[in-house]
Amino acid sequence: MKTNIVINPEYEYLKEFIHNLPLTFETQGDIIQKRRNIIKSINVDGLKLNIKLFRKPIFINRIVYSFFRKPKAYKAYYNALEVTKRGFHTPKAIAYIELKKARLLSLSYFISTQIENAREIREHYFSKANEDKELLAAFAQYTAELHNAGILHLDYSPGNILISENNNQYQFSLVDINRMQFKNVDINKGCENFCRLFEYDEAIEFMAPIYAKIRNLDSDICHQLMLKYKHQFEKKKERKKRMKLFLGKK
Repeated sequence: MKTNIVINPEYEYLKEFIHNLPLTFETQGDIIQKRRNIIKSINVDGLKLNIKLFRKPIFINRIVYSFFRKPKAYKAYYNALEVTKRGFHTPKAIAYIELKKARLLSLSYFISTQIENAREIREHYFSKANEDKELLAAFAQYTAELHNAGILHLDYSPGNILISENNNQYQFSLVDINRMQFKNVDINKGCENFCRLFEYDEAIEFMAPIYAKIRNLDSDICHQLMLKYKHQFEKKKERKKRMKLFLGKK
Protein backbone atom coordinates (compact mmCIF):
# COMPACT_ATOMS: atom_id res chain seq x y z
CA MET A 1 0.00 0.00 0.00
CA LYS A 2 1.48 3.33 -1.07
CA THR A 3 0.78 6.33 1.16
CA ASN A 4 0.75 10.00 0.17
CA ILE A 5 0.53 12.52 3.02
CA VAL A 6 0.42 16.31 2.85
CA ILE A 7 0.58 18.28 6.11
CA ASN A 8 -0.09 21.97 6.63
CA PRO A 9 3.29 23.39 7.86
CA GLU A 10 1.45 25.07 10.74
CA TYR A 11 0.62 21.61 12.11
CA GLU A 12 3.89 19.82 11.44
CA TYR A 13 4.07 18.94 15.15
CA LEU A 14 1.19 16.49 14.52
CA LYS A 15 3.27 14.56 11.99
CA GLU A 16 3.59 11.36 14.04
CA PHE A 17 -0.14 11.20 14.75
CA ILE A 18 -1.02 11.85 11.10
CA HIS A 19 1.37 9.23 9.75
CA ASN A 20 -0.06 6.62 12.13
CA LEU A 21 -3.69 7.55 11.49
CA PRO A 22 -4.50 4.83 8.90
CA LEU A 23 -3.47 2.26 11.53
CA THR A 24 -5.17 3.88 14.53
CA PHE A 25 -8.32 5.49 13.09
CA GLU A 26 -10.59 2.54 13.82
CA THR A 27 -9.84 2.46 17.53
CA GLN A 28 -9.54 6.20 18.27
CA GLY A 29 -11.94 9.05 18.88
CA ASP A 30 -15.70 9.53 18.89
CA ILE A 31 -17.89 8.93 15.86
CA ILE A 32 -19.74 12.07 14.72
CA GLN A 33 -21.18 10.60 11.55
CA LYS A 34 -21.27 7.15 9.99
CA ARG A 35 -23.02 7.13 6.67
CA ARG A 36 -21.32 7.10 3.27
CA ASN A 37 -18.25 8.53 4.95
CA ILE A 38 -17.09 8.23 8.55
CA ILE A 39 -16.32 11.35 10.57
CA LYS A 40 -14.63 11.18 13.96
CA SER A 41 -13.59 13.71 16.58
CA ILE A 42 -10.19 13.05 18.18
CA ASN A 43 -8.25 15.05 20.80
CA VAL A 44 -4.52 15.31 20.09
CA ASP A 45 -2.14 17.45 22.13
CA GLY A 46 -5.03 19.55 23.41
CA LEU A 47 -6.38 20.16 19.91
CA LYS A 48 -9.76 18.78 18.88
CA LEU A 49 -9.48 17.33 15.38
CA ASN A 50 -12.11 16.34 12.87
CA ILE A 51 -11.10 13.28 10.81
CA LYS A 52 -13.08 12.36 7.71
CA LEU A 53 -12.55 8.96 6.14
CA PHE A 54 -14.00 8.95 2.65
CA ARG A 55 -15.74 5.80 1.51
CA LYS A 56 -13.67 3.57 -0.75
CA PRO A 57 -14.64 4.48 -4.34
CA ILE A 58 -16.14 1.91 -6.68
CA PHE A 59 -13.62 0.46 -9.12
CA ILE A 60 -14.25 2.87 -12.01
CA ASN A 61 -13.97 5.86 -9.67
CA ARG A 62 -10.72 4.47 -8.27
CA ILE A 63 -9.33 4.81 -11.79
CA VAL A 64 -10.86 8.26 -12.26
CA TYR A 65 -9.51 9.61 -8.95
CA SER A 66 -6.10 8.06 -9.55
CA PHE A 67 -5.47 9.40 -13.04
CA PHE A 68 -8.06 11.96 -14.16
CA ARG A 69 -9.52 13.88 -11.21
CA LYS A 70 -8.25 15.01 -7.83
CA PRO A 71 -9.51 12.83 -4.93
CA LYS A 72 -12.04 14.25 -2.48
CA ALA A 73 -9.56 14.54 0.39
CA TYR A 74 -7.14 16.50 -1.82
CA LYS A 75 -9.92 18.90 -2.86
CA ALA A 76 -11.21 19.30 0.70
CA TYR A 77 -7.70 20.23 1.90
CA TYR A 78 -6.86 22.75 -0.82
CA ASN A 79 -10.38 24.18 -0.96
CA ALA A 80 -10.17 24.86 2.78
CA LEU A 81 -6.90 26.73 2.30
CA GLU A 82 -8.40 28.78 -0.53
CA VAL A 83 -11.61 29.63 1.36
CA THR A 84 -9.52 30.82 4.32
CA LYS A 85 -7.24 32.80 2.00
CA ARG A 86 -10.28 34.61 0.61
CA GLY A 87 -11.35 35.66 4.09
CA PHE A 88 -14.11 33.17 4.94
CA HIS A 89 -14.46 30.66 7.72
CA THR A 90 -14.11 26.89 7.42
CA PRO A 91 -12.39 24.34 9.66
CA LYS A 92 -8.62 24.78 9.33
CA ALA A 93 -7.02 22.30 6.94
CA ILE A 94 -4.42 20.22 8.81
CA ALA A 95 -3.58 17.38 6.42
CA TYR A 96 -4.84 14.82 3.94
CA ILE A 97 -3.85 11.21 3.37
CA GLU A 98 -4.22 9.03 0.28
CA LEU A 99 -3.72 5.27 0.32
CA LYS A 100 -3.17 3.57 -3.04
CA LYS A 101 -3.07 -0.09 -3.93
CA ALA A 102 -1.75 -1.20 -7.34
CA ARG A 103 -1.55 2.54 -8.24
CA LEU A 104 -5.31 2.99 -7.65
CA LEU A 105 -6.84 5.11 -4.88
CA SER A 106 -8.15 2.98 -2.05
CA LEU A 107 -8.87 5.19 0.99
CA SER A 108 -8.41 8.86 1.77
CA TYR A 109 -8.59 10.97 4.93
CA PHE A 110 -9.06 14.71 5.48
CA ILE A 111 -7.95 16.13 8.83
CA SER A 112 -9.15 19.53 10.02
CA THR A 113 -9.85 21.43 13.20
CA GLN A 114 -13.19 20.93 14.91
CA ILE A 115 -15.63 23.86 15.10
CA GLU A 116 -17.09 24.08 18.58
CA ASN A 117 -20.43 25.53 19.70
CA ALA A 118 -21.89 25.69 16.21
CA ARG A 119 -25.17 24.45 14.80
CA GLU A 120 -26.29 23.57 11.30
CA ILE A 121 -28.39 26.05 9.40
CA ARG A 122 -30.89 23.22 8.92
CA GLU A 123 -32.26 24.20 12.34
CA HIS A 124 -33.68 27.25 10.56
CA TYR A 125 -35.03 25.38 7.52
CA PHE A 126 -38.59 26.38 8.43
CA SER A 127 -37.69 30.01 9.13
CA LYS A 128 -40.15 32.72 8.19
CA ALA A 129 -39.18 36.31 7.54
CA ASN A 130 -41.24 37.58 10.48
CA GLU A 131 -39.50 35.13 12.83
CA ASP A 132 -35.83 35.16 11.80
CA LYS A 133 -35.22 38.50 10.10
CA GLU A 134 -31.76 39.03 11.59
CA LEU A 135 -30.56 35.56 10.69
CA LEU A 136 -31.97 35.64 7.15
CA ALA A 137 -30.54 39.10 6.51
CA ALA A 138 -27.11 38.04 7.81
CA PHE A 139 -27.19 34.89 5.71
CA ALA A 140 -28.20 36.75 2.54
CA GLN A 141 -25.33 39.18 3.09
CA TYR A 142 -22.89 36.35 3.80
CA THR A 143 -23.86 34.46 0.63
CA ALA A 144 -23.58 37.61 -1.47
CA GLU A 145 -20.10 38.29 -0.11
CA LEU A 146 -19.14 34.65 -0.68
CA HIS A 147 -20.22 34.89 -4.32
CA ASN A 148 -18.54 38.27 -4.81
CA ALA A 149 -15.32 36.60 -3.65
CA GLY A 150 -15.72 33.97 -6.37
CA ILE A 151 -16.62 31.08 -4.05
CA LEU A 152 -19.35 28.71 -5.18
CA HIS A 153 -20.13 25.78 -2.87
CA LEU A 154 -21.69 23.12 -5.10
CA ASP A 155 -23.33 21.40 -2.13
CA TYR A 156 -24.74 24.51 -0.43
CA SER A 157 -27.16 22.55 1.71
CA PRO A 158 -28.64 22.81 5.24
CA GLY A 159 -26.06 20.41 6.68
CA ASN A 160 -23.01 22.08 5.16
CA ILE A 161 -23.39 25.56 6.62
CA LEU A 162 -22.70 26.05 10.32
CA ILE A 163 -23.79 28.99 12.46
CA SER A 164 -22.20 30.33 15.62
CA GLU A 165 -22.80 33.60 17.43
CA ASN A 166 -20.20 36.04 18.71
CA ASN A 167 -21.04 39.39 20.29
CA ASN A 168 -24.62 39.08 19.01
CA GLN A 169 -23.39 38.60 15.46
CA TYR A 170 -23.79 35.52 13.31
CA GLN A 171 -20.73 33.76 11.93
CA PHE A 172 -21.20 31.23 9.13
CA SER A 173 -18.77 28.43 8.38
CA LEU A 174 -18.60 26.12 5.36
CA VAL A 175 -18.05 22.39 5.74
CA ASP A 176 -17.97 19.41 3.38
CA ILE A 177 -16.21 21.58 0.81
CA ASN A 178 -14.64 19.05 -1.53
CA ARG A 179 -17.25 20.05 -4.15
CA MET A 180 -16.52 23.71 -4.76
CA GLN A 181 -15.57 26.09 -7.57
CA PHE A 182 -13.57 29.31 -7.47
CA LYS A 183 -14.75 31.47 -10.35
CA ASN A 184 -16.97 34.38 -11.29
CA VAL A 185 -20.40 33.57 -9.87
CA ASP A 186 -23.05 34.89 -12.25
CA ILE A 187 -26.61 35.79 -11.30
CA ASN A 188 -28.00 32.39 -12.29
CA LYS A 189 -25.48 30.31 -10.36
CA GLY A 190 -25.71 32.66 -7.40
CA CYS A 191 -29.49 32.55 -7.16
CA GLU A 192 -29.56 28.79 -7.74
CA ASN A 193 -27.32 28.36 -4.69
CA PHE A 194 -30.29 29.21 -2.42
CA CYS A 195 -32.56 26.46 -3.78
CA ARG A 196 -32.14 23.87 -0.99
CA LEU A 197 -31.91 25.96 2.14
CA PHE A 198 -35.33 27.10 3.31
CA GLU A 199 -38.85 25.66 3.17
CA TYR A 200 -40.88 28.83 2.74
CA ASP A 201 -40.89 31.11 -0.30
CA GLU A 202 -41.23 34.14 1.95
CA ALA A 203 -37.73 33.54 3.32
CA ILE A 204 -36.42 33.76 -0.26
CA GLU A 205 -38.53 36.84 -0.92
CA PHE A 206 -37.01 38.52 2.12
CA MET A 207 -33.41 37.64 1.24
CA ALA A 208 -33.52 38.39 -2.49
CA PRO A 209 -33.29 42.22 -2.30
CA ILE A 210 -30.53 42.05 0.34
CA TYR A 211 -28.49 39.66 -1.79
CA ALA A 212 -29.14 41.69 -4.96
CA LYS A 213 -28.15 45.03 -3.38
CA ILE A 214 -24.79 43.73 -2.15
CA ARG A 215 -24.03 42.16 -5.53
CA ASN A 216 -25.34 45.14 -7.51
CA LEU A 217 -27.93 42.98 -9.26
CA ASP A 218 -31.57 43.55 -10.17
CA SER A 219 -33.69 42.67 -7.13
CA ASP A 220 -36.77 41.51 -9.08
CA ILE A 221 -34.72 39.25 -11.33
CA CYS A 222 -32.94 37.74 -8.32
CA HIS A 223 -36.27 37.12 -6.64
CA GLN A 224 -37.68 35.41 -9.75
CA LEU A 225 -34.59 33.27 -10.26
CA MET A 226 -34.34 32.19 -6.63
CA LEU A 227 -37.96 31.03 -6.61
CA LYS A 228 -37.58 29.37 -10.02
CA TYR A 229 -34.59 27.28 -8.91
CA LYS A 230 -36.16 26.52 -5.52
CA HIS A 231 -39.34 25.21 -7.13
CA GLN A 232 -37.37 23.20 -9.69
CA PHE A 233 -35.37 21.57 -6.89
CA GLU A 234 -38.54 20.78 -4.93
CA LYS A 235 -40.18 19.15 -7.97
CA LYS A 236 -37.07 17.09 -8.64
CA LYS A 237 -36.96 16.03 -4.99
CA GLU A 238 -40.63 15.02 -5.10
CA ARG A 239 -40.09 12.98 -8.29
CA LYS A 240 -37.22 11.10 -6.61
CA LYS A 241 -39.40 10.44 -3.58
CA ARG A 242 -42.21 9.03 -5.73
CA MET A 243 -39.74 6.87 -7.66
CA LYS A 244 -38.35 5.42 -4.42
CA LEU A 245 -41.88 4.60 -3.26
CA PHE A 246 -42.63 2.99 -6.62
CA LEU A 247 -39.48 0.86 -6.35
CA GLY A 248 -40.27 -0.04 -2.74
CA LYS A 249 -37.24 1.78 -1.33
CA LYS A 250 -37.21 3.69 1.95
